[in-house]
Amino acid sequence: MEFVETQTHSFIIKIWLEETATEAEQARWRGHITHVPSGNRRYLQDLDEIKSFITPYLERLGIKLG
Repeated sequence: MEFVETQTHSFIIKIWLEETATEAEQARWRGHITHVPSGNRRYLQDLDEIKSFITPYLERLGIKLG
């Protein structure tokens, strides 16, 4: 079981659409992502930041993203 846990990463992602009544056409996604085992958290201003947060954890597992 220990091997499985060292090869597993869990993340919590919370996102929401941020908009104001005067800027309805300029709504943006906001949120945060947390790596559960370490507690590391990054606040997001763009959904593409999710990938950049997760990538280093996958690379440490030997996964090459292309």
